[in-house]
Amino acid sequence: MVSRREFLAGMALAACPIAPAGAQARPDVIDIGAGMAGLAAARALTERGIATLVLEARARIGGRVWTSTKWPGVPVDLGASWIHGTDGNPLTRLADAAGVPRRLTRWDPNPVFAPGGGRAPIDDAAERAQALIDKARARAEERDADISLGRAVEALPDWAGLDDQMRRRVRHVVHAEIELDYAAGWQELSAWNFDDSGNYGGGDVMFPGGYGALPAHLAQGLQIETGAAVVRIEKEGTGVRVITGTGAVHQARHALVTVPLGVLKAGQIGFGHPLGKARTAAIGALGMGLLNKCCLRFERVFWPGSGDVFSYLGARDDRWAQWLSLSAVSGVPVLMGFNAAEAARDIETLDDAATIAEAMAALRSIFGPATPEPVAVEISRWGGDPFALGSYSFAAVGTGRETRQALAGADWDGRLVFAGEATHADHPATVHGAYLSGEDAAGLIAG
Repeated sequence: MVSRREFLAGMALAACPIAPAGAQARPDVIDIGAGMAGLAAARALTERGIATLVLEARARIGGRVWTSTKWPGVPVDLGASWIHGTDGNPLTRLADAAGVPRRLTRWDPNPVFAPGGGRAPIDDAAERAQALIDKARARAEERDADISLGRAVEALPDWAGLDDQMRRRVRHVVHAEIELDYAAGWQELSAWNFDDSGNYGGGDVMFPGGYGALPAHLAQGLQIETGAAVVRIEKEGTGVRVITGTGAVHQARHALVTVPLGVLKAGQIGFGHPLGKARTAAIGALGMGLLNKCCLRFERVFWPGSGDVFSYLGARDDRWAQWLSLSAVSGVPVLMGFNAAEAARDIETLDDAATIAEAMAALRSIFGPATPEPVAVEISRWGGDPFALGSYSFAAVGTGRETRQALAGADWDGRLVFAGEATHADHPATVHGAYLSGEDAAGLIAG
């Protein structure tokens, strides 16, 4: 049976014969994806005088940086939210150049509520969780092969010795501090390498006007075609040709692939010649995580206002466990609830009404039955987004820096290049990692 992708590719070849040499100007580089990696690469290439055409499947730029404008005057970031670490971060320089205002997130205090609104005793559990993880990782390092973080912890006699209540609290800490950060469950994450990435100091900042200002700044003056989903890339002569689902065929010396790892794992882009074995293995081995947001807008603030976050230890330690107030950023009473990994996958199958009902049940468990209904809602579903198929990559069992390095760089004698957050060994799963990978790819192409 012919797949939809193969059918579209065939139609493209039949409908769009290759133009004779010299009949039309063609770019030096086809840059596939107008997310931060693709835009950073296109900007760097263009500034070097290398003609670059960006093909973007969506009707907008930014990729997983997505500022929704559904609520007039209240931009909501349903994709990336923060510059994580401002000191020395390239996105700080970019935001300065764009003149984009930012606001520091106040992570403390972060009260943890139990059902009924009382405070959950979590401090001892936080210390216990850190001790368990440290010991589990030390034991895992002695093994010949990697195992999951969850399996490593659960193998400890210390874990077996915990009562059910303390286990739940430890699991809450692990979920809030690790699973929500890496968008994956502890049974998916590598015990050896789940946190093997660099960090910048200086705190985390958000954008009152929306993160989308950064890709918009990068995109100025670039040649970008939206609504152009690439379905196939082939060798042609000493270059490549790139075929889209609309029936268009583009030719260039190089193709730069910056699509999310989820798209590569799903095989949504066909390659006319095999990729390198190490790259193919890396695509299969790395994990694509899921982190979703549910943004609830209210008439008034009814939650604590001394910090920007609060947590919830409810019936399930991995569901609706963390909430962010956007009132100080947007000036409007908005709460953003986070779900990751298995919980995010489960909740993503619900419709809006059921998702809102779950979120409100958690809030009413904390603040009481008089908690008001939201007046508006925005919900992300990155797992079902065909141009993302997840939120960002994570180090699955058996993967690490060398896996990302195998995914990065060039194939097909240098004519096919890969970039994106999943390819950056030092700063994976971040917007700044995507940005840096795009600049690296541009340098590789430019020579």
